[in-house]
Amino acid sequence: PLLVGVGGSGRQSLSRLSSYTCLYNTMMIVISGTYGMNDLKTDLQAFYNKAGVKDEGVMFLFTDSQITNEKFLVFINDLLASGDIADLYANDEKDAIRNGVRSGCKAAGIQDTPENLWSFFIARIRKNLHMSLCFSPVGDAMRARARKFPALVNCTVIDWFQPWPMDALFNVGMKFLAPVEQLGPQDSPIRAGILEFLPFSFESSGK
Repeated sequence: PLLVGVGGSGRQSLSRLSSYTCLYNTMMIVISGTYGMNDLKTDLQAFYNKAGVKDEGVMFLFTDSQITNEKFLVFINDLLASGDIADLYANDEKDAIRNGVRSGCKAAGIQDTPENLWSFFIARIRKNLHMSLCFSPVGDAMRARARKFPALVNCTVIDWFQPWPMDALFNVGMKFLAPVEQLGPQDSPIRAGILEFLPFSFESSGK
């Protein structure tokens, strides 16, 4: 899915909960100052190995804050469109993958030709590897990326995360502050004042 909403709206939390419910492995890339295209390729190869060779469920959680290079979206676009990312593997690496899925391919009653083995691998990717894209609608970045990389919107289910209502923010604050004894009893004016302030502070920080 493509989850669209401002920070703090619950996109990543809901993604992780959904992944846990489906018994998938939740995986993310870790951005650093030197993280580049080769690092992304390495991470994607690890995800593909789990999903395609080991036949395990994987949820790839990716946020727009991790797009330090717009070229990252070339790989993401191919992943969403077909699962077959161009230039992700060298020829010798493809041979190793074919050997890794050969037994599964034969067990499925498919002749183990190089083309069939690769198609079997990609079919597993499409079945086991799921992406959760968490983007913000603020500014023009999302609109521009959707034009350049159409699979971001054409090959995903878009879910818009609306702002939290004030009473929900109040109830969350009340739950987490309930065990804090320093605020006094539940009817303490200090506690009441802080509880009233929390929804306001959360809403103001998002503006």
